[in-house]
Amino acid sequence: MKWQSLLPQQCILLIPCLLMALEAVPIDIDKTKVKGEGHVEGEKIENPDTGLYYDEYLRQVIDVLETDKHFREKLQTADIEEIKSGKLSRELDLVSHHVRTRLDELKRQEVARLRMLIKAKMDSVQDTGIDHQALLKQFEHLNHQNPDTFEPKDLDMLIKAATSDLENYDKTRHEEFKKYEMMKEHERREYLKTLDEEKRQREESKFEEMKKKHGDHPKVHHPGSKDQLKEVWEEADGLDPNEFDPKTFFKLHDVNNDRFLDEQELEALFTKELEKVYDPKNEEDDMVEMEEERLRMREHVMNEVDINKDRLVTLEEFLRATEKKEFLEPDSWETLDQQQLFTEDELKEFESHISQQEDELRKKAEELQKQKEELQRQHDQLQAQKQELQQVVKQMEQKKLQQANPPAGPAGELKFQPPGEHKIEEAPKHPAGGDQPLPPGHIQEPAARTDQVHP
Repeated sequence: MKWQSLLPQQCILLIPCLLMALEAVPIDIDKTKVKGEGHVEGEKIENPDTGLYYDEYLRQVIDVLETDKHFREKLQTADIEEIKSGKLSRELDLVSHHVRTRLDELKRQEVARLRMLIKAKMDSVQDTGIDHQALLKQFEHLNHQNPDTFEPKDLDMLIKAATSDLENYDKTRHEEFKKYEMMKEHERREYLKTLDEEKRQREESKFEEMKKKHGDHPKVHHPGSKDQLKEVWEEADGLDPNEFDPKTFFKLHDVNNDRFLDEQELEALFTKELEKVYDPKNEEDDMVEMEEERLRMREHVMNEVDINKDRLVTLEEFLRATEKKEFLEPDSWETLDQQQLFTEDELKEFESHISQQEDELRKKAEELQKQKEELQRQHDQLQAQKQELQQVVKQMEQKKLQQANPPAGPAGELKFQPPGEHKIEEAPKHPAGGDQPLPPGHIQEPAARTDQVHP
């Protein structure tokens, strides 16, 4: 499907993705002469990641919409302006209930994913009281005010967001590559500062030697020129260079047979040229630079061939480009190693920014270290209090144990009686006539006389 083919290798406009492919115009070619296996009809072409943070959501919406017959018919007659204006989005009201239900589910899943990301981000800075509804406003590819159902406004917002993001993707890539190159040079110079004079001169000589070796490569054809395409025709397609035919070439490299050359298919045409300059086995060749070179080539061809700027090359646009003078007699192509990617002033500004970031990170590290030391101090203090408390508890338990089991003497007798448990001894029995006082009311009998004579 056309709009699936437009999901690009790292940057392609979404708007044309909403147009459907008609059957390609047949071209009589003898594919028995072509090396390799051709595209199998009906085979699903896996599109590469667009690089957007909502790439999966975008793909799923496209897959679901393609299943609706009414929407597919509208896409066949829609043009770019209808899509940009949002007119096509209103057709969403006429799709089947099953499709709308599935789109509603996709949107709820996407909202849940975004909320989870927001929460994880806010938790990392230990923030509380998160207003998810307010934070969802930063995501412009869906209507956050209605998180439950997929409406025409959602499709319109998805188209516009993807269009804007993908249009700026190339620019962002170039900026990131420039930073990459400046960081390489910065790290190289910082490393040289750590060496003595002799080693530094040796490293400088090695660097210049590798730079010269990388620049010593065969001539690179101008991307999109006849010479460049004929080289692909001969070496990749295995066809006679004397029989080069632009129309047949277009058909051969329209891999998914959608009657367009998208950005992914265009970039595949430059592989032979890039292999002249870059080899992953060579120490002096940087594969990041190779991908940037491929991106530059694709952008250049698009600027020259893509007349309506929809980021797709039609057969008509392609054939028209082959009639231009630039196609037959192009200017020489300067590779990245022949260009100045940044100035000394730009490098100094970049290094100043790095230094500032390092200072901020150093301050944060010092603050974290202080917090760590304070936490350790508090931990040690709590441990000391814990040990002191454990000692007090132990002493109290020992005291309770002593009260429950009083100590005994040598003969086993208790050294003291617990309170209230003193034993009352019986009063000793005194013999009659003793000196002990008698209880009240008791009459004492007279004692017998010892001198009385009994008869």
